[in-house]
Amino acid sequence: MAVRATVSRFPSDPDAQEASGLPWGVTVTPFATKDENGAAPVYGSDGHMLPRCENCYAYFNTYCELEQWAWTCSLCGSLNGLSSQAIARYSHPQSCAEMISSFIDLDLPLEGSEEETMQARPVYVAAVDLSSSEEFLELTRSALQAALEAVPSGALFGLATFSHKIGLYDVQGAIPVVKNVFIPSDTEDTLSLELEDVMPLSQFLAPVETFKENITSALETLRPTTSWERTAGAAQGLDGVLMGGRGFGLAMESLFNYLGSEYGNTFALARVFAFLSGPPDHGAGQLDTRRYGEQYASKGEDADRALLPEQTPFYKDLAAVAVQAGVCVDIFAITNEYTDLASLKFLSIESGGSLFLYSSTDDSTLPQDIYRMLSRPYAFNCIMRLRTSSEFKPGHSYGHFFPDPQYENVQHIICCDSYATYAYDFDFANASGFARHTSEQPMLQIAFQYTVVVPPEELSSEGLGSVSRGKHSLKRRLRIRTLQFAAAQNINEVYDSVDPEAVLSVLVHKVILASLEQGVREGRMLLHDWLVILTAQYNEAFKLVQHNKGNSVTSQIDVEFLQCPQLQRLPRLVFALLRNPLLRFHEEGVHPDYRIYLQCLFSALEPSSLQRAVYPLLTSYSTPDKQAFPRHSLSRAALITSGSPIFLLDAFTTIIVFYSSTADPTLPFPPPQDCLLRTTINKMKQERSITPKLIFIRGGQDDATIFENYLIEEQDVDGSGLTSVMGFVSFLEEISQSVVEYMK
Repeated sequence: MAVRATVSRFPSDPDAQEASGLPWGVTVTPFATKDENGAAPVYGSDGHMLPRCENCYAYFNTYCELEQWAWTCSLCGSLNGLSSQAIARYSHPQSCAEMISSFIDLDLPLEGSEEETMQARPVYVAAVDLSSSEEFLELTRSALQAALEAVPSGALFGLATFSHKIGLYDVQGAIPVVKNVFIPSDTEDTLSLELEDVMPLSQFLAPVETFKENITSALETLRPTTSWERTAGAAQGLDGVLMGGRGFGLAMESLFNYLGSEYGNTFALARVFAFLSGPPDHGAGQLDTRRYGEQYASKGEDADRALLPEQTPFYKDLAAVAVQAGVCVDIFAITNEYTDLASLKFLSIESGGSLFLYSSTDDSTLPQDIYRMLSRPYAFNCIMRLRTSSEFKPGHSYGHFFPDPQYENVQHIICCDSYATYAYDFDFANASGFARHTSEQPMLQIAFQYTVVVPPEELSSEGLGSVSRGKHSLKRRLRIRTLQFAAAQNINEVYDSVDPEAVLSVLVHKVILASLEQGVREGRMLLHDWLVILTAQYNEAFKLVQHNKGNSVTSQIDVEFLQCPQLQRLPRLVFALLRNPLLRFHEEGVHPDYRIYLQCLFSALEPSSLQRAVYPLLTSYSTPDKQAFPRHSLSRAALITSGSPIFLLDAFTTIIVFYSSTADPTLPFPPPQDCLLRTTINKMKQERSITPKLIFIRGGQDDATIFENYLIEEQDVDGSGLTSVMGFVSFLEEISQSVVEYMK
């Protein structure tokens, strides 16, 4: 569990917080195997025996004062009695995880009988769009072959297809058999038959180890629906135009109900991979994509704003059906046509899944992404609770979870991997803030309860082999992290303790929220105004501005934060975020589906990855085996002045190796597999939640546009072409003028 605070020394009271101009909060990556400093938790058992405060329900931790019969809560200061069991337990402190470390992970007993807990086979279902092309199906086949290699032993796999009909495959016989049921074109209609009546679920879900070859054979039989089939199967569409025949909505709903019958019996979590080649346009859940063409005719409305909200609550409601059925949905959209991911995204993010977008089938990283996703451990049915000491409290929470309907500051996460990150910001509970003259420090406790599937081989190593031969079991665990922070004595201490990457994380969440509610323009203004206010507060704090008869003198304004190294990266990060497709206007060629994809991706990234995605890292090499400079600014000038022949640009989703046109022709291109540059690239790829696209460019010979587009510092912040003084320099000048206006 990695936790990063925007400032490690908290502002002392609401006035100090206001005066700092900084967001105050934390990012939390609950299922990360280590904390932000690389330390692992101390593992233990009997999590249900851990004492809890009778007043605030916080868990006992190493910061609590322990007496012979009682303990004092480190969060609220209440005195609590100890049970005789706990007294006996704490007489041997070195045997208890909670006495050794403030970062612990404890076993919890499972509810239900042992036999029930053992039926926990991993279930995976592929739902493939046949209203597509041969290229799309070829890529999907490759992805599913990769998935079959990555799924754990004992997994069950089902193959379904959808178009104007749903196809269910039985691969457990000598040859694969498919049974179809037609999807009615009317949005109100349902299937004529339940899927259970089309094919029993036990026939549909096949053990991967036994039937891997049959599944592969079934994948080879997938063919796109022909145009005459679609015409016959599809109804007359709007205004008499024949619509396609992609009955995605009803296909998903039927699949969830089909799988739901075995939830809690055969499986604890089923994952559905939906491969989509365009917008749903048939039956329930169909989407009207005409709004993409008509957005500019929207009566003067912000065109970017018109495409951000969902046009129907269908997929949001469907996500709730998925959760009830124990299903988590990952959507893989492989398309360059408008698919309205703004409506579809809820099905994935609210069921605990991910949303992937690939604009073409060429050089797509889909097979690597799905393999990587299935190879890493995940937790499910998670509950996260954040508690604070009494002087402050959690404000907003951000991320792909849903709040508990009953309890405050409790979030439910359906499925969570080791990268998934969430953010919280804080408010003061009252005007007095943190007392300056006491030894009590601000405290934070994050409790994360989760379930993991343990394969049979791990159980046998724990000595449970006889009970569980060949069966997967569930383990419920409780991970707790208690942190102590310090309150800053003055504004300088706050500024010196800033973590720019954590600040960026909280800002990105706020900006995404603002643009979803009020449009992209509003999101940009919020970000711009935040930097103006921060710069003004910093200049006030360091007394850099003299007021002459009520007007401030502009020459004194420091927009580069020269007095405070921790803040110096922020103007560049804000500039880069304003240049990012997340916040660029549609007129600049930003596809609305791509914007939605970025919103979903950025909302779940941990701070270091997010910084790469917003402001890529540019390093230079004098040879493929020797690094020249570890970091350059993203400008052409930096390229020219460095004189290095090779550049490596890491933009998180893309990695580019660029050989300058003046590079020595004897340097090997592309770089050889055993060189330092390749080792660095492979390490980057391994540590990433998605597979970055790797591009090699030879300056002067290949088209270098994609590389040059990342050199943002000479680009105008609004994308409206070149200004008299270009890019980042003029952006800082404009901020400086805005600060003067703000301080008048």
